[in-house]
Amino acid sequence: MGRELDVNRLRVLMEVAHSASIAEAARRLSFTPSALSQQIAKLEAELGARLLERRPTGVTLTPVGAVLVEHAERVVGELRQARAAVDAAIGAQPQRLALGSFATAAQVLVPAALAALQDRYPGAELSLVDLEPPEGYGLVTSGDLDVLITHRYPGVAPTPHPGLERQPLLDDPLRLVLPAGHRLAGSGTRGGVGVGRLADETWISGAPGIPNRVCLESLAGRAGFEPRVAYESADYHVILALVGAGLGSALVPESMLTGADRPRVRVHRLRGPGPAREISVVHRRRPTALVRELIAFLHAAADALGGKTPADG
Repeated sequence: MGRELDVNRLRVLMEVAHSASIAEAARRLSFTPSALSQQIAKLEAELGARLLERRPTGVTLTPVGAVLVEHAERVVGELRQARAAVDAAIGAQPQRLALGSFATAAQVLVPAALAALQDRYPGAELSLVDLEPPEGYGLVTSGDLDVLITHRYPGVAPTPHPGLERQPLLDDPLRLVLPAGHRLAGSGTRGGVGVGRLADETWISGAPGIPNRVCLESLAGRAGFEPRVAYESADYHVILALVGAGLGSALVPESMLTGADRPRVRVHRLRGPGPAREISVVHRRRPTALVRELIAFLHAAADALGGKTPADG
């Protein structure tokens, strides 16, 4: 029968996986890189398997390492939740909360929610990190993050999240954004524009595999064509600027369409049942009082945002 795994070494492996760097994980854990490497080597020796592939650009997990990290996240997360439960039982109030969010939500939902939470808990240490979906689920499992705001576009497979709770915050409709001088930008589109009418057009979207690109290709495939994406960007502000310059058309979430972007573009609904990206909040089961209150403030911010409908047609 094998020896029990050392929890501290599991945590070391988990931090290396999250950082994709031994040096960065060592900094976070207040180790020297050589000491951290020794801990990984001992864990590999115990298991009789390699856990990391070392490359010039950093480290990646082997298949065995990925399996172990998945379990390490749950183990470390349970220990952190046990401490939080004990603190609650003895009446200690939670004083820290770490939030992860993708850029759009960090811009339109997070500021009001964090400000409200800070006002209610002036002494709490609140933090925010930028994470693009589908990243972040493992960080919630391990307790490195208390809350994650994430999204899922139509056509994108859901991310498994065993042991976590996922609550919908907002359906963010996708809108067709055209240059102001486009042939479809004027009248006759009140019922929406079918994606198939732009089969021969130039598109602006994310790189292959990026959720908004997967969504565009899925919608176009159903309309019987493959979109010609000539300009790629992960930044919707860049995408809107390119559309405004007349370089192509794009699908953009409604939450990104502010008045400042409008003079050079025209925004239309898509014909038929409107596709939307689902914005959700993810947290561990048995959330702390601080997490519960942040989620309530996020729902309030999402309700306020959902009342705005900037589409033209």
